[in-house]
Amino acid sequence: MTTLMMILGIVVFVIGLLFSIAWHELGHLSTAKLFGIRVPQYMVGFGPTIWSRKKGETEYGIKAVPLGGYIRMIGMFPPGPDGRVEARSTSPWRGMIEDARSAAFEELEPGDEKRLFYTRKPWKRVIVMFAGPFMNLILAVAIFLGVLMTFGWNEQTTTVSKVSDCVVAQSEGNRNCKKGDEPSPGKVAGLKAGDSIVAFNGRPIDEWGPLQEQIRSHANEKVTLTVVRDGQKVDLTPTLVEKKVNQVDDRGGYIDDEYVNAGFLGFTPASGVVQQSFGESVQRMGYMMEDGVTSLIALPSKIPDLWDAAFSDGERKQDSPMGVVGAARVGGEVFTLDIPPENQIAMMLFLVAGFNLSLFLFNMLPLLPLDGGHIAGALWESLRRGFARILKRPDPGPFDVAKLMPVAYVVAGIFVCFTLLVLIADVVNPVRIS
Repeated sequence: MTTLMMILGIVVFVIGLLFSIAWHELGHLSTAKLFGIRVPQYMVGFGPTIWSRKKGETEYGIKAVPLGGYIRMIGMFPPGPDGRVEARSTSPWRGMIEDARSAAFEELEPGDEKRLFYTRKPWKRVIVMFAGPFMNLILAVAIFLGVLMTFGWNEQTTTVSKVSDCVVAQSEGNRNCKKGDEPSPGKVAGLKAGDSIVAFNGRPIDEWGPLQEQIRSHANEKVTLTVVRDGQKVDLTPTLVEKKVNQVDDRGGYIDDEYVNAGFLGFTPASGVVQQSFGESVQRMGYMMEDGVTSLIALPSKIPDLWDAAFSDGERKQDSPMGVVGAARVGGEVFTLDIPPENQIAMMLFLVAGFNLSLFLFNMLPLLPLDGGHIAGALWESLRRGFARILKRPDPGPFDVAKLMPVAYVVAGIFVCFTLLVLIADVVNPVRIS
């Protein structure tokens, strides 16, 4: 049964992956057609074609390897300085440029002269190239907001999970109580596991963040806690003590190795799924976007750990980069967890949403062959044409993005190597969920 659920989870994730890719390419396709650019092909996947059908002037199809997709637009690059589409050169770098230019015109038909990508104004080209990643962003936001506002988010609550027996500074770690340790204020006041704290000094409270702030700001003071126990409200009057505790960031998370002296009650809050308001959901989406950007910037620094995880006995960290294989495996594990079905669905949706958010951020890098590279080229063309007009100089014409193809091949080579490294790590030392 576990194997069957694992396979089902993988299949569900792959379906979500294929939809995300198709959704991305639909953004490019729809805007290209809107601006009159001819699009001969719209494909989901790479490699051999499994199925295809031609409708109008575009062939729609699915290929065997679900690791991406593409649309083929006529005239992605302008002709060379001599106006020729094809040329020959013994220089390998020059050959890359000429091959790319030739491929951009290989399906040119009569009447296409006015339907070429490079002939469109820069702002139109920016829209066409941005539309793909933007579709992934829309999908990610829609899924995240939908799940957060209907299902919720797992967070710490005001319910007591465990009461500390004694006062132990967080800087000392999770050590056991020793003889002579001061009993915790919560233990002395009669706080019990399962109590739900609903008020602090008579002020209603229903979130962990504000409760944590109140506790920390009342060191060495006697306070009144109102808890719900077995359906009845009970008032407790602990005297908080001052203790060295972890500093918290603006999200309420602990900052490692940073401590402050603050009030201490002595209990561990229980975690639970809490439905989020629209404002809270938007805030969490902002945090996810921020974490995504931070992770993308930190990607090169994670390669040594990834290498150790793949080729030695190094630990595969939870924030380690994952590829499609690793994500599919996690998707399979989600369906094997002993949790309610709605939790499994929410986790799967978060996984697909996270994949779409990553697609958006990665594709916005200003490097060819990514969408961001074409956007950067169009913006640069617009900028230099604008300067030419201001300075009353001749129009410099379209920016020849084909000249950057050697750089694109280098970037693609690095990406392929990184993808293979992640693939090996995903197979021999995968990221696991608990």
